[in-house]
Amino acid sequence: MKPFKAYLPGLLLSLGLALLAWFAGQTFSIIGGPVFAILLGLLAAPLARKWARPLQAGLKFTSKKLLQYAVILLGFGLNLNVVLETGRRSLPIILSTITTSLVIAYVLGHLLKIDRHTAVLVGVGSSICGGSAIAATAPVIEADDEEIAQSISIIFLFNILAALFFPTLGRLLGFDSSSGAAFGLFAGTAVNDTSSVTATASTWDTMYRLGSATLDTAVTVKLTRTLAIIPITLVLTLYQARQSKKAAAASLAQGQAARSSFSFKKVFPFFILWFIAASLLTTVATAAGVPAAVFSPFKTLSKFFIVMAMAAIGLNTDVIKLVKTGGKPLLLGASCWIGITLVSLLAQKLLGIW
Repeated sequence: MKPFKAYLPGLLLSLGLALLAWFAGQTFSIIGGPVFAILLGLLAAPLARKWARPLQAGLKFTSKKLLQYAVILLGFGLNLNVVLETGRRSLPIILSTITTSLVIAYVLGHLLKIDRHTAVLVGVGSSICGGSAIAATAPVIEADDEEIAQSISIIFLFNILAALFFPTLGRLLGFDSSSGAAFGLFAGTAVNDTSSVTATASTWDTMYRLGSATLDTAVTVKLTRTLAIIPITLVLTLYQARQSKKAAAASLAQGQAARSSFSFKKVFPFFILWFIAASLLTTVATAAGVPAAVFSPFKTLSKFFIVMAMAAIGLNTDVIKLVKTGGKPLLLGASCWIGITLVSLLAQKLLGIW
């Protein structure tokens, strides 16, 4: 374990950029703090490389460990009773959209020969909850900073487009404007990041003077989707275990020593267990009469940690390489986004919700 002062330069630089990005995200909520953080990090990356050695430990800690802490704190925003109540109605649509995105990511990833880590992150980020899902998945599959930065950028691009165009699309398609429930369900299943879900649903509420009816539905459905982080990370852990065992067996078959013995304990995402514990604590506490507002600071800190981690990731990313390799992942992100949108609309139509 390195002394704290070894982490300090990278932490302070990430913190400074994160504060700027946080306030920019508050001002332009349709874009959000994580996107601003990555952009600021990318802009500062050439300068940061000149002092790479003193910054390295802090940036690595921020982009890896702090991202896991953000996921744990995210659990304090989940009241499982509320989530399960809403899930009865939205679960078929949520499962349909998640499956669609993951299948598209898997198939197109192979056809377009996209890096496996990037394809997984784009598929998971599109289907579950944007940056939070990527934050939970990246440590499990051992994705590097450039893969994370590229995936986050792609996801947030389509989040912005959704926030801009989905309210108009909903009006053109004839969504019920009297209650906001149907459009809230659409926004909660077809938009990825919480900030963009909030922007999309709030716009609909404003258009039809519904108070916060649409927003309440959309955010609750979005939180229900967040629970999919748990099975996704566990499945990916098992997949990583199988791949490692195959690689070790192949090495032995060729008369070579296996590079390292596989340790399930090493790859298991223990931070997901803390995420579950935080969700259970919130559920029990609110059932016992503790106001939900007590947990708001934890949710805010989770969001800030994600912004701070994105700044560190941007600082560790080669923007030229990112642009050169971005065409195919962008096509993959567009395909996942369109697929999720169409399936969400179709599912609601078949279920008689819209």
